[in-house]
Amino acid sequence: MAFQTVVHAATSDPEESARFYKKLNFELLSDDDAVIFTDGKALVEVNPDRYARNGIKLYGNDFSTIISRVEEVAELILAGDGFISSDPNGVRVYFSETEANINFKPKNESFGMTGNFAGLSIEAHDIDATVEFWEAVGFEKSQGDIEQGWATFSNGSSIDLSIMKPLMCPHLFFNPGMTYFNGGKNLTNIGLIREAGIPIIEEITHFNTDGVADNAIIRDPGGLGFFIFND
Repeated sequence: MAFQTVVHAATSDPEESARFYKKLNFELLSDDDAVIFTDGKALVEVNPDRYARNGIKLYGNDFSTIISRVEEVAELILAGDGFISSDPNGVRVYFSETEANINFKPKNESFGMTGNFAGLSIEAHDIDATVEFWEAVGFEKSQGDIEQGWATFSNGSSIDLSIMKPLMCPHLFFNPGMTYFNGGKNLTNIGLIREAGIPIIEEITHFNTDGVADNAIIRDPGGLGFFIFND
């Protein structure tokens, strides 16, 4: 059984972060012990703790097998109700032995303005070490080929990881980045984001032969990147 997996979004202003996700039409699932939003597929936990960092959080009762594997490739820090580690690119991983207080079943399609969630993207300087780390965490390759420059890894949750080599993406990159693929219909999503008053960090024309900005990048108030792309 997959661990409950959420995107961990740090913030210094939880109210501003909540407004950001609500503007994107994300749904608030929980505001008890953890503040968690969803777009129907992804889960995003907004954490105002001043020591919080962007990354991934796993909820589960027994991490003993994973912890023993991670210890072989990375440092683990005992913290709160579990452990913290980091991949070679600084993407933080939280292992929480407290149950997530959410009732969630992923939908087939996302319902937020960002479009269809495709997973988290990570640009890896040392791709072999990065793959080794995430395999230790419990992610297995499901698509692609690292020798070709990228591959997707899954742990059975609704949040897959797309790991890619440097010099693959001709645009700003934030590790990790929420990634959305909208099948050539992305101008509608970008228009809705503009109407909602959400700043666009970069308008990308690189992939359009007519110079149209049909891909865009935004960031939440804590710096988590969103890649809103056609494909």
